[in-house]
Amino acid sequence: MPSKSSSRYASRLAKTPAHVRLVFILVILAVFLDVIDFSAVNVALPSIRSQFGVSLADVQWVIGAYGITMAGLLMLSGRIGDIYGQKKFFIAGVILFTITSLTGGIAPSFLILVVSRAVQGIGAAISSVTAFSIFVELFPEGKERNKAMGVFVAVISAGFAAGALAGGFLTTFLGWRSVLFINVPIGLAVAVMIQRLLEGDSGKGIERHLDIAGAVSITGGLMLLVYALTVASNGDFSLLSMAVPLAVALALLVGFFIVEQRARAPLLPLEFLGRGMVLKANVMCLIVAAASGGLGLILTVYMQQVLGFSALDAGLGFLPPSLIFFVVGGWGTSWLIDRLGTRRLLILSTASITAGLLLLALVTPGSGYIGTLPGMILWAFGASIGFPALSIAAVAGTRHGEEGLATGLITTSQRIGFPLGLALMLAVSSITDPAADTSTGAAAVLGFDYAFLAAALFSLLALALAMSIRIGKERGLRGVEMGRVEFIEAAEAEAI
Repeated sequence: MPSKSSSRYASRLAKTPAHVRLVFILVILAVFLDVIDFSAVNVALPSIRSQFGVSLADVQWVIGAYGITMAGLLMLSGRIGDIYGQKKFFIAGVILFTITSLTGGIAPSFLILVVSRAVQGIGAAISSVTAFSIFVELFPEGKERNKAMGVFVAVISAGFAAGALAGGFLTTFLGWRSVLFINVPIGLAVAVMIQRLLEGDSGKGIERHLDIAGAVSITGGLMLLVYALTVASNGDFSLLSMAVPLAVALALLVGFFIVEQRARAPLLPLEFLGRGMVLKANVMCLIVAAASGGLGLILTVYMQQVLGFSALDAGLGFLPPSLIFFVVGGWGTSWLIDRLGTRRLLILSTASITAGLLLLALVTPGSGYIGTLPGMILWAFGASIGFPALSIAAVAGTRHGEEGLATGLITTSQRIGFPLGLALMLAVSSITDPAADTSTGAAAVLGFDYAFLAAALFSLLALALAMSIRIGKERGLRGVEMGRVEFIEAAEAEAI
């Protein structure tokens, strides 16, 4: 790897290309732990529910508690890594994730399990956002980073499928606790290797002051927002459970932007949002994630309750889209973005997602599994190339000390989008079919169809945003390796 084209981390910590690859593998492995854990625990939920004797709504908090703390702390974690150093914060996140995997696995009660999962979400937020920040610095902008992003996406996509299979195998033969125990040796190995291979840094942020008021408002606002959406996705739309937390969350988020305008060293400098494609990429990521948020759950219910599939058969039913994410998203995105450019690629992505959701909105009880395949395939193709392209666009042109800020912001947009979409799709489904939980025929599917139609309308918004991207912006993202100062000046000059 030539020293002139290598990024700051590559030139400082990696003396050989093999060293770079090894650090890259460890970074991927840290994020892989979060992904595989999420899908594996989903599979284990019925066994957890059976052991502790809790309701279906209660057992969802094993996932919900994890998602709330993770989404709420991504922005703060990214900025702390910029200010105080990515290495030490990354290791701390991996260790926290590992310890809470152990405490969750030995949890004697359901409450302790949920608390362990909540703290595990904190570890996941820290490790995943700092891992992505290290990734951004490990590879220079252009073809090299795009190619590495493809590998990154391929492995993470495989993690979802592998997590479901591993979760089923471990739960069946070793019990649900093994799903959490498996993280412990992997997490310890990653922490030890990163300590040895990654050079220490004392922080890259120019301003070494942490915006406490901003941190409290954004973290509290995001956590309450995801909490309200999680409650709504469980079917509870009551004033106290959802409306009050949602109102407080929105007030805190509005307060955050007011605080940032006056802060000496803002957690999120507002001028950063106006640079290049940062704002547009984050808004599009939020919308695309929302459009995709409830697809997996609704199709799972359709396969099991309407088509009569077993849990294993339903899991295998998602193999085609998983393979598309692995092959097309992982190995095709970098090729497509270098040849089509960001604007055309995002138009292709959002158009495919919209078309796929519209096809799914036409599904009937008689469509069968084959009837869902065209919609699933089109959606998977669009999403598999869209998410990595948006991540590349969101971190392009970041200045020294802003890597954690950029990665924390785009990851937060995606993490907020999924529960938002899930809550909205389930709300539409329940409104159009009040008996959706017990219906097994045309009535239930009609509610699902309206939910997919609502998601398609969301995706149309993303398509409109993609079409509004100015062509001048994409030249800086197609693999043309400009000088650092020239790239930043060009991105700022082209900002909308």
